[in-house]
Amino acid sequence: MSHLSKPSLLSRYGLALMAALSFALPAKADFPDKPIRFVVPFAPGGGTDTVARSLGSLMSKELGQPIIIENRPGASTIIGSEVVAHSAPDGYSLVVATLAHAVNPSLQPKMPFDTDKVFAPVTLIGSSSNVLVVKPDSPFKTVEDVIAAAKAKPGHYTFASQGAGTSAHLAGEMLKNLAKIDIVHVPYRGAGPALTDLLGGQVDMMFATNAAVAGFIANKRLRPIAVTAPAGQSKMTGVAAVGDVVPGYVVDSWYALYAPAGTPRPIVDKLVAAARAAAKDEGLQKRAADEGITLRMSSPEELDAYVKADMARWKKIVTENKIVAD
Repeated sequence: MSHLSKPSLLSRYGLALMAALSFALPAKADFPDKPIRFVVPFAPGGGTDTVARSLGSLMSKELGQPIIIENRPGASTIIGSEVVAHSAPDGYSLVVATLAHAVNPSLQPKMPFDTDKVFAPVTLIGSSSNVLVVKPDSPFKTVEDVIAAAKAKPGHYTFASQGAGTSAHLAGEMLKNLAKIDIVHVPYRGAGPALTDLLGGQVDMMFATNAAVAGFIANKRLRPIAVTAPAGQSKMTGVAAVGDVVPGYVVDSWYALYAPAGTPRPIVDKLVAAARAAAKDEGLQKRAADEGITLRMSSPEELDAYVKADMARWKKIVTENKIVAD
């Protein structure tokens, strides 16, 4: 009888110890239990900043914690991205990435991090196309006009962009490659100066974002020639797609959320669920439409595949066209 009482006594002692420890040690709080940071690698007021603030405000309601926007512009988004790359993988620091995320590994000779290894994909937010615009008195009315003129006078015509490696620049470089023409890239420090010179006649054309030129098109100070989206996918009705004339031509600008590598999957899933819930908000849908953005919330796997395909596509363009960073 005595040999049976010992295990029973130990069992009771063990249960008592476990109960005591359960009171002594606080239970691990569910994510999130403090504010989350969205690092925007651009200055306040731009398209990416607008997307981040609109989405963050709605996601914070779903998650029950504030989402703080931290603007860290510079070095073609590398400065802001590096902040998140070196943050703890706990879901509290995310970067709002753009096309530059896919282009920088090919464009920047000395990256301070390995993009493939330091980030965990969370969700694609949305995508938008650029639009090829010219002055109203330009002789170019179609993509065919541009191609014919460029072939007749190689190196004579110019296209503006807000800087090397931007969507406006790469859209022009892809046209050069696929249409086999020579038009000269003129980079500026931002879309504003580029559009000023386009309006002033110092450059011939620009592959601008819809948000940047919508007002100029509406008041007929600029004329849209074509969009860079696939046929039928642009929100700009009545404007042809470049791909209708140049097979294989597609240029997407996009926005996405990335966390540091190693972020636990349950935390990533919770962020994805909050983003998808936010995307159902009619106010967000309208703001996105005003910016020319199609909301496209995705799984981490879908985002990873989408961006890796983009990386391969732009590596080819950057290499073949010998594009270098500003």
